[in-house]
Amino acid sequence: MRPHGHGAATGEHRFGLTDRASWWDDPPTRPGRGPNKIGWPIISLAFLLPLLIPATRGLIADPGPLWIRILLGVLVYAYCACYAVFPAVFGKPRRTKLWFGGVMLVLGLLCALITDASPYVLLYATATLAFLFPAAWAVIFNGSALGLLVLVLYLRGDLPDHLTDVITVASVTSAMFFMANLVRVIRRLELANQEIATLAVASERERVARDLHDLLGHSLTTITVKSGLARRVLESSGDIDQAVREIREVEGLTRSALSDVRATVSEYREVSLSAEIAGARAALRAAEIEADLPHAVDNVRGELQSTFGYVLREAVTNVLRHSGAKLVKVRLGRDWLEVEDNGRGAGEVPQGNGLRGLSERLAAVGGTLATRPRPGGGWVVRAEVPEPRPDGSAVTVRAEPAGGLA
Repeated sequence: MRPHGHGAATGEHRFGLTDRASWWDDPPTRPGRGPNKIGWPIISLAFLLPLLIPATRGLIADPGPLWIRILLGVLVYAYCACYAVFPAVFGKPRRTKLWFGGVMLVLGLLCALITDASPYVLLYATATLAFLFPAAWAVIFNGSALGLLVLVLYLRGDLPDHLTDVITVASVTSAMFFMANLVRVIRRLELANQEIATLAVASERERVARDLHDLLGHSLTTITVKSGLARRVLESSGDIDQAVREIREVEGLTRSALSDVRATVSEYREVSLSAEIAGARAALRAAEIEADLPHAVDNVRGELQSTFGYVLREAVTNVLRHSGAKLVKVRLGRDWLEVEDNGRGAGEVPQGNGLRGLSERLAAVGGTLATRPRPGGGWVVRAEVPEPRPDGSAVTVRAEPAGGLA
């Protein structure tokens, strides 16, 4: 199979309903599909008897030389045998199919032109090739055979007598062609459904992995910070009451994390930006990091609050894990969010799973995620989602916010 673009490694992409390659190649067939190789030869007798009975009677009653009658009989019965066994050729290579179809078409033309049979005899071959060959090859072979039939009948002067028969043969052949292509369309739709199911499973896995990373990364980091704070309190001052408060918060966080994991797997969880701000304030306070956070989120577009909640959660988690910062500032606007710290960030930092997941979330709503070093040390994470215009396109977002809560 020839590759057809980057996504054609799986082969199914080559068999789209509008793909030109589908005219020259049939979609793959699952094992066990197609005509019944055992039952069809029996069923085909019902279609072949109207040809075999009068042909056999004519050959017996013909007063001509015996060897000619024997050759004609071999010709007719070989043609009928091709019709009876053609399902066995379905799974063969293309070259075998082309040879089989060419031989059967030649036998059909000889039966129609040499014997006294009607042009209807050619239908056995043209109908078979419509199902056996891809659409383009069927048009080439059947079109050539019908054209040759018309030419020979015209040269012999028999075309006026058989014109209606030829038109009928062409019409039935066209009907078989469209029926065969309808079968191919159904097979392509089955392949498309299989691919959609595969992509849906992969997408769901990515969603669960991304959500679990966002949830557990933040929760476990906060639990680690608070557990460390409780340990330091006990080691330094022995303040049992404060240590118990921290441990109780750790217990609450573990219960909340477990609940969030269950809800995320069930796809029932909704992240709230205001709740994430409150959680960020508690986590930063436990880590002894000064937090300059907004007190309201009303100026943020409603449809972006869940997405920005994930951005804030991941950015604060990264600050707690890696930055060593003493101050974190969060600013909000109608369609942007910016998290800034004064930690050790410098230079280009490769995106991990968290930032990559945030980029995917923002891309899904038409936004972007940008990270850059902060002058004087630290790191800035900025999420922007341009507001769509009435025509459906996005407006350009300013590089720097005009305002916001700090």
